[in-house]
Parts: sequence; structure tokens; C-alpha cells
Amino acid sequence: MQAAAALNSHSEFEGTPQDVLWMNAAASALLVMAIGLVLASGLAKLARLNYFDLVRVQLEGDLLRNNMATVRANIVPRMQGGFFNVDLLKSREVFESVPWVRKATVRRVWPNELRVVLEEHRPEAYWHHEDREDQLVNTYGEVFDANLGDVEDEHLPTLDAPANTKSGEAKAMLEMLHNLQPLLAPIGDIDTLKLTARGSWSVNLDNEVTIEMGRGSVLEVLARVERFVRTLPEFKRQYAAPLYHADLRYPEGYAVKLRGTTTLPVAEAVSPPRSNKSPSSTR
Repeated sequence: MQAAAALNSHSEFEGTPQDVLWMNAAASALLVMAIGLVLASGLAKLARLNYFDLVRVQLEGDLLRNNMATVRANIVPRMQGGFFNVDLLKSREVFESVPWVRKATVRRVWPNELRVVLEEHRPEAYWHHEDREDQLVNTYGEVFDANLGDVEDEHLPTLDAPANTKSGEAKAMLEMLHNLQPLLAPIGDIDTLKLTARGSWSVNLDNEVTIEMGRGSVLEVLARVERFVRTLPEFKRQYAAPLYHADLRYPEGYAVKLRGTTTLPVAEAVSPPRSNKSPSSTR
């Protein structure tokens, strides 16, 4: 009997006209849409209730350059919307427009609060290229604008980049700086690391010593520097004068200039030095 009933039911369904089936489907769709509109209208009215107005913006983060109270006073009044309709993307952009702020993470906290975590730039070096000398490089190798007066007492090194810098150039130069600093520490602290458009590296130390390191891969440049620093004590036992300039661009050695010494005859030494004079050299 159950089988017969099922057959009859199936037969009745198959006998339903096609236009009736379409009407039933359309009615169902309209009902779903109507329910959706009612819910949307209800949520819109709910979102406009004063209860869901943003009444608190909680700021977090380890800030050194900014004051939480100052950030809140200057930024929060620029934010619009309540808990449900506040634009988190625009809110994040507003906070990231604050000087020294690298990144802002914004999220809702029920029922009427925004929680914002701020991350500041940590400066690692000055960034000089072309005609710009008003930027800094952070610990991530990112270039950013800042008031250089905020770091004038921190004695940061300078990255002197070529014109038309490529993407990631600042990060590559910062990594080279970090590699060179411990190697050159026995001679002096790096004041400026320079990269030319042809890919040649050089450094100026805080004791006015300049070192030309030449071109090549990072490992090749570091190998030259390591060889120079390792053999320099033996050289200085023979020549006590302070180092002035070193050129490491020789395949099997390097050339140096010492303060107060010259390879020229005495008569020529009293004349102003010319740019084409060869430096003293050592293997």
C-alpha cells in the first residue's frame, strides 16, 4: 500500500502543469526576498540605535614617538559610523596617516567599542637618494617620511642610494649594512654606506676612513672586507700612520692611503695632491 501511495504521489507531481511549478518557485523566491528585506531593514534600524554608537576606542601598542592621548584626540573625531557600519578599512587608513605609525589593526568589540593596535616605525638609517634627504629606513627595510629632528640624537647611519632606486633596494642596503657593521667594528663605526648606479659599494666610517669595496655579490663583497680587516693589523705593525683610505677592488690584495704619508718624492709631496696619483698598496 505504501508503494502504491508513493506511486500515486509521484504521478500527481508529474501531472502538475509546468507553469504552476514555476509560480510556486517564484512565490518561494519572493518570500525569501521579503524575509531578507525585513531582516535588513531591522538590522539597519538596530544599527542606528544610540546603544550601538561607538563610545570607546581602545588604543594599544608600544609607542615611543606618539602619545596615546594625542592620537585619540586628533584621530577619533575623524571616524564615522557606529558599531555595525563603521568602515574598518578607512579607520585603519586614518590611524596609519599618523606620523611614525607603520601599521594599524582595527577590530570591533561588542557592543560599541573599537580596539586599535598601533605599530610604530623603528628607524634604522637615514635614506638619501637623488634630491631627497628627508626620509628614513625602518627595521623592515621600508622607506618612510618622518621629522628628522625626532632622531637627530640617535646617530643613525646613512644609506646613500643611487638614483632611480629599484623595489627592495632599501632592504638590500640595510641587510648589507648589518653584515658590514660587525666586520668593520675593529676599524670604526659606519657613518655612510653608499651604492652607486653601477652596483659598487663603499663606506665612510665615523673616523673619516673611506673604504671602496667594489661590485659583486654580497658574499664577494663581504669576503673582501673580511680579508682586509683580518690582514690590517699585520700591515699596521709595519706602518704606524692612521688609515685614511682603502681600496679593496683588487683581485689579490688591496691599496691603502695613510694619513701623513706619501709615496711621492719630497719635492712633489709639498704640492697639492693630484687625483691621478697612485696610492700606497699592499698585498
